[in-house]
Amino acid sequence: MEYNRHRVHESFIYTWFSTIAAVLQFKVVSCALMKAIVKYLAGLAGPSGYGSKSTAEQVTQHCSLSSTSSPSSTLTAIITGATSGIGAETARVLAKRGVRIIIPARDRKKATLVKEKILKESPEADITLLEIDLSSFASVKRFCTEFLSLGLPLNILINNAGKFSQKLEYSEDKIEMTFATNYLGHFLLTEMLLEKMVETAAETGIEGRIVNVSSVIHHWVKRNHFSFSQMLNPSNYNGTRAYAQSKLANILHAKELSRQLKERKANVTINAVHPGIVKTGIIRDHKGFITESLFFVAAKLLKSTSQGAATTCYVAVSPQTEGMSGLYFSDCNQCHSSSLANDEAVALKLWKLTRSLIRRRSHYTVA
Repeated sequence: MEYNRHRVHESFIYTWFSTIAAVLQFKVVSCALMKAIVKYLAGLAGPSGYGSKSTAEQVTQHCSLSSTSSPSSTLTAIITGATSGIGAETARVLAKRGVRIIIPARDRKKATLVKEKILKESPEADITLLEIDLSSFASVKRFCTEFLSLGLPLNILINNAGKFSQKLEYSEDKIEMTFATNYLGHFLLTEMLLEKMVETAAETGIEGRIVNVSSVIHHWVKRNHFSFSQMLNPSNYNGTRAYAQSKLANILHAKELSRQLKERKANVTINAVHPGIVKTGIIRDHKGFITESLFFVAAKLLKSTSQGAATTCYVAVSPQTEGMSGLYFSDCNQCHSSSLANDEAVALKLWKLTRSLIRRRSHYTVA
């Protein structure tokens, strides 16, 4: 039992204080490292004009996202994981800016509470709730079928939902739960909605945007540990490693899909973002004296929920990110992902393996 407690605490530190890992490429305390730390703590603005202390409301303040001339020109966004944390804040802010919000949710009750809270602040907000379980291929297919039947446009897809599973669990499709939820479910969701996004962009002339919420923890994944078969059915499970691998897969997904969209000259972009260290519902199963104490000690490193949602909102709607695709952002600025995350051959291989798996397991033919 003592060993398990240590494993939980180790994983907690490993995951939620992983911004520190972004600077592990520095073997000694260098000038560049010190500058990076000071910049983060002080919230100094980067080239975009925003930084680690910027909020979702601030980065969307001057974005023109709604039209009074025609309801049909209202932007529509699907946001997964919008029943709490960063996702809920993203939904609140975009709704406040006039975006029509679709919330796919496993827990209808929680989704209803989020909707009511948003409507209390923005009575004119247009919010639709639909059911989904991202770990289930069948559920993702049902959601997409239901959404497409509504006849709505689709301008923005934010793949935000995330799961951290300390213990080895399997989805109904017999796939490790973290990988199934964080990567495979979002991959299938994106594939099934992509043509609607391309169509919407072509008809409206408004660039479609896909945002994959990843994490700086992807830097921890070593090339020899990134095995598709092991991610599906690990022989030696480690919750933190599984989470990191799924987040690396999110970036590789953005990398390869961006290449394909550019090749077909589609007016749709896809990027990956690191939201920062935010105390969200993903650690709800790891509460206790140790974790709460760690948060207290590290308070200066933590972002508020609105600060955590800022990069997602910035990439999703800012005019500054127009035409930018296949990139990785943190603190509302483009930044470097790991060398493995930038490997186009690995991205293509992962894409092919994922397509093959989806065809076999879900009876869905990816175009």
